[in-house]
Amino acid sequence: MHALVVTNMYPTQQTPDEGTFVAAQVESLQELGVRVDLLHLPRIEGGRRVYQGLGAKVRQAVAEHRPDVVHVSYGGLTAYAVTRAIRDRPVLVTYHGSDLIGSANNASPIEALTLRAGIVASRRAARRAAGIIVVSRNLYDALPPSLDYGRVWIVPMGVDMTRFRPLDRHECQRRLGWDPTRKHVLFPAQRARPEKRLSLAEATVAVLRAVRFPDVELHVLEGVPNEEVPTWLNASNAILLTSTHEGSPVVVKEALACDVPVVSVDVGDVRERIAGVECSFIADASPQDLADKLGRTLEHEGRINARERIAALSLEATAKRIAEIYSVVTGAKYAAAGTPVGELERDD
Repeated sequence: MHALVVTNMYPTQQTPDEGTFVAAQVESLQELGVRVDLLHLPRIEGGRRVYQGLGAKVRQAVAEHRPDVVHVSYGGLTAYAVTRAIRDRPVLVTYHGSDLIGSANNASPIEALTLRAGIVASRRAARRAAGIIVVSRNLYDALPPSLDYGRVWIVPMGVDMTRFRPLDRHECQRRLGWDPTRKHVLFPAQRARPEKRLSLAEATVAVLRAVRFPDVELHVLEGVPNEEVPTWLNASNAILLTSTHEGSPVVVKEALACDVPVVSVDVGDVRERIAGVECSFIADASPQDLADKLGRTLEHEGRINARERIAALSLEATAKRIAEIYSVVTGAKYAAAGTPVGELERDD
């Protein structure tokens, strides 16, 4: 199998932490034996200029590499342009979150217009695509109702179970200079992203300090090289997620792979991921309820047992799913298909 992956999220020298989960998926497919060529649109460095002439760029890449399938990893203008330009071979689109459900409510008028245009583009691309992957059920529900759902799969992004594994907490805290006598909560997002709601996380910790844990500290996972993220996760007593929306947040699965508990608002597929995991909770989007759930988590001193629950979402397992979907949309191995959404949900 030979795939051309087209994406606007991928690590570069200037942005080494951008789209690391896409890069990990590409590498895991290559390790499985799939030949993968890449067309990267560096949106952070190039801005909207990277979309100019995209149709011609994709046609040129297809003529040069002659792939069996074109896999677009992100919706919006990227998926719209590719599904419009490529008609002589199947195009598969993976939707990740804001490309189907938008972003923060307090966006500027121009940002809000851009987001709405992106959602419209995503929905039009979905109607043209030969196959669709969404990373969570809420994105599946956001697809146009007129689609043929026999060509839609729910496949969360995979986790590198080798890198993300339990490490000694006190040693990780020592490496980061954190006080081992205090409780440490990790906010896994950048301050500048309003949809992540750092202010809600800060208010939650303030309530917790006032009523239960005066020594709790909140750390923001910002500007941290990707190779150091396992250390930050393992140094933490809990992960706190307060986003207005998510698809399938990779950091939640990475935390669980490290046996670190998660407290989150009901967003994306977090409820599904932490179901049955000890000391991990879904809370209302209020400082009081989040603080109550977080306090219950911090009372637990030892590690939790979550790693085995996400083994089915390893990079290797996810790569096998993607490879099977490539076979289905190219017509190479329909026997592997089953009922797309139902088949993969049962596997979860």
